[in-house]
Amino acid sequence: MKSCGQCQQQNHEDAKFCYQCGTELLEPAEPVTTPLPTHASDTIDNPWRGFIGPNADRYMDQFAKFGTEHDPKFALTWNWPAFLFMSFLWFLYRKMYLYAAVYAIGPMMSAYLTGDMSSGIVWSIVAGATGNYVYYWHCREQIGAIKQETWSDPVKQDAALKEAGGVQPYVLWVGVALYVLFSITMFKMIQEGALDGEQIPANPTKRTSTISLQLQTYRARCQVIQA
Repeated sequence: MKSCGQCQQQNHEDAKFCYQCGTELLEPAEPVTTPLPTHASDTIDNPWRGFIGPNADRYMDQFAKFGTEHDPKFALTWNWPAFLFMSFLWFLYRKMYLYAAVYAIGPMMSAYLTGDMSSGIVWSIVAGATGNYVYYWHCREQIGAIKQETWSDPVKQDAALKEAGGVQPYVLWVGVALYVLFSITMFKMIQEGALDGEQIPANPTKRTSTISLQLQTYRARCQVIQA
């Protein structure tokens, strides 16, 4: 049925004029829809890829090993960047700030309490073995919260996913700077150790001279006693 805009009389669909007042019945205009940008449409179809950003395919393959979205379970996977690239820097690179703080402070505290500098290797192994699973839960929680807040605005959702997700490229340069600083420090320690090693032979010589002097003193006393 068609409703007359003048008198609100209901008319048949094929009517051209209102049966009551004779007003011409206009065809209803079709709603105009604005197509989403290509990148926004892709993000709405798969918000995980939009949130992860670089290397999304590789991480999606790892996430598939954790079971279904409704019943995820831990599975042992390996993340080489989390293991090799100073673990706390990888977490910072992927915007997991809490874990970045834990892996920055944890190794230092372990080395301080145990006196074993190699304890940092244990932290790196743990990060490599659990990094993908931790990142999976980070993505899941962040994406769920964004979808609830922006469910009615796809464009806004796309922007929120990219702002909260993705990576921080500047962290790569921080890592390079730290590696250079670490290499310089190790070189200086080795150089100082070599210089200290060159001075070691001086101590035995001094000790030999002392023993020789003591022997001479003992012989002189013996001669005095014999005399």
